[in-house]
Amino acid sequence: MIEEVTYLTNQFLIAMPMLADSNFYQTVTYISEHNNKGAMGMVINRPLQLSIRHLLDHLNIKTDRPDLSSLPVYHGGPVQPEQGFVIHSPVGQWKATLKINNQIGITTSRDILQAIACREGPEHMLVILGYAGWGPGQLELELVNNAWLSTPSDCDILFFKSSSQRWLAAASLLGVDLNLLSANVGHS
Repeated sequence: MIEEVTYLTNQFLIAMPMLADSNFYQTVTYISEHNNKGAMGMVINRPLQLSIRHLLDHLNIKTDRPDLSSLPVYHGGPVQPEQGFVIHSPVGQWKATLKINNQIGITTSRDILQAIACREGPEHMLVILGYAGWGPGQLELELVNNAWLSTPSDCDILFFKSSSQRWLAAASLLGVDLNLLSANVGHS
């Protein structure tokens, strides 16, 4: 019997309540790439104490958009926390974009930030610093050990839900209420 390999690109990884790793406790991670060499994703519900406006100021990108002061930059994971990513829709034409599907792209080039500053950027976006990475077979093992749930991504959760709602909302796509699961499995 040949076993078919299923990859999780364009899926949400939802941390189970018993996942105690402080990097991923109660997180939703958007998987941008998953293959036989490993996986890469960005946590989408951990806002930093940094706004997009402040990030643009730090990068010497001028903007007159006061609305960017209320939009957070997210902590995408423990790997390369200085590396920036923009998850966005529509895909658009940027210098360094990974096209996930016809609606979603992930861009790492400065030109998208300059476009955002000038009101010429994508309609929907999350700006993220850092990412999560897994080596070959590592994510699959964590899934077998029930550290994560996975479900196809949802643009409403990705771009429109507040960060505090994303963990429960992503699980509800599977019909799971994480509030009913205990981190103390097997104890009465």
